[in-house]
Amino acid sequence: MTWLRKPWVGPLAFVVVAFVAFSLPPYLTGDRLQSRVQSDWGPHYPILVVHVVCSSIAILASVVQIWPWFRGRFPVWHRRIGRVYVWGGVLPGGLAGLVIGWMTPFGPIAMVSTLMLATLWLTFTWLAWRAARERRFRDHRKWMIRSFALTVSIITNRIWGVVAFILLADRVPEAELPNTVGGIATWLGWTVPLLISQWWLERRPSKRRASVEQRETVPV
Repeated sequence: MTWLRKPWVGPLAFVVVAFVAFSLPPYLTGDRLQSRVQSDWGPHYPILVVHVVCSSIAILASVVQIWPWFRGRFPVWHRRIGRVYVWGGVLPGGLAGLVIGWMTPFGPIAMVSTLMLATLWLTFTWLAWRAARERRFRDHRKWMIRSFALTVSIITNRIWGVVAFILLADRVPEAELPNTVGGIATWLGWTVPLLISQWWLERRPSKRRASVEQRETVPV
């Protein structure tokens, strides 16, 4: 079967589902004490809940959207899930992310990174949506790959956070450690996936791969 030629689909789906299953439940209880990010600013928690829930919708939808077999086999559902990704996931999640980024408790470095991430996430997704509406499906695919890279960057953010904590726990004063780790994780979390996605787009494709990609491109 053709979908078996994409061995990354299964592992990616597993990682995404596992991440959402671990990250989302504390924000469905209504108990702000279970939040993994605490802030003294009153509206922070409800806005954070919106961000987490909508971003979870976006990351789950994105896995289906980039699955070549699903796009080619079910183009109508690809379009429908694409609308969920944009209007139910990225748009509310990104707007909430702007507020959360501005009020982050992890310092100015993390604040700038989070604001840039949310702005680019919204921008790339809007450009992908507009390209699809104008039937520029090759441009749509490119912008969606960039949008997807930022959508899943929350996972790599957590990985970099663990690495930074392990490397810096004994070298940075305890009072400065959260902001230092947060700054490193937030920047590496989205810049590395975005650079990888850009490399992927600019690589020289083989004739066979280019032909397959052209066949898999469907309206959204």
